[in-house]
Amino acid sequence: MKKYILIFIVIFALSFKTKAQDGFEGYLLADNNDRSKLIEAYINPAMKGLIFSMNNGWYHTAKVHKTFGFDFTIGANASIVPGKDEIFSLSGLTSINAGSITAASVAGSENNNPLTTVNFVENNVTYSTTFNAPGGVKESLPISAVPAPAMQFSMGLPANFEVSLRFAPKSGYGSDDVEASLLGVGLKKEITDWFGPIGKTPLHVSLLAAYTTMTVDYNINSTGAVAVQNGLAEFKLNAYTVQAIASLNFPIINIYGGIGYGSGNSTLKMTGDYDLSYGPLTKTITDPIDSEFNAGSMRTTAGLRLSLGFFKLFGSYTLQEYNTANLGIAFSFR
Repeated sequence: MKKYILIFIVIFALSFKTKAQDGFEGYLLADNNDRSKLIEAYINPAMKGLIFSMNNGWYHTAKVHKTFGFDFTIGANASIVPGKDEIFSLSGLTSINAGSITAASVAGSENNNPLTTVNFVENNVTYSTTFNAPGGVKESLPISAVPAPAMQFSMGLPANFEVSLRFAPKSGYGSDDVEASLLGVGLKKEITDWFGPIGKTPLHVSLLAAYTTMTVDYNINSTGAVAVQNGLAEFKLNAYTVQAIASLNFPIINIYGGIGYGSGNSTLKMTGDYDLSYGPLTKTITDPIDSEFNAGSMRTTAGLRLSLGFFKLFGSYTLQEYNTANLGIAFSFR
């Protein structure tokens, strides 16, 4: 099953890699003041979308398993990038003169790739060139949203606790250039009995805390105006969420929801040696990018589950900074 747990992440990484080879490296041609600003603006929606997606899909009921009861869940999350984050401004930079004041972020349209002029002076040498901004990968992503997996194993523990695990070892998952891994753990505590008579009704109430970490690496190859040696891009993401959740558990239909907070942080490191071509001039930079990203938002979830014996089919929608949809199936044995 591990072959499929990160399939959406690999799709994203491969799509992003395609854009990198089509012109993403062009942003490295900017001067030292602008290089990180451009790449951070381009990447930021993907980092935020992944964090919000990673924090999603941890539950489809507030009711915990009996001790050593368990379920296996296969699902998908997709965080929808707001339109305002599909583009970013190219104005106000010291080395970039753009024909358009905006360009696509990685979550934007592949057709938004304006011709961009680089011109700056360093050590009394003038560097000048042009390139097309890379455009985004919106058209390559499922429902034009940033995806993350939601495959997990959950087991009931004594004292109305339940632990959930998400795990995928580092692997190429069908690609020689992209490697990805994921590890997540969640803990749910049912507190229905704190409310006395509620325990006699279909209503269940729980508290949930969860943490997920993920890495995605890909090799960067030489192309266009950039010759690369030992080029590697490494994403590291950490996501955290705490929620109060409730569900109405009927024999076939289960209505569930929650309210809480989700946040996270991520880094992007680009390592290796990059020979940048400015017409007759060449400039070499080493390990050019070491950027950090953060995301956080209050969140409210509403969902519906259909129970057919041990087989469950569920879906939910979460309102947060990047609204997130979840859809999945579960095989549950209490």
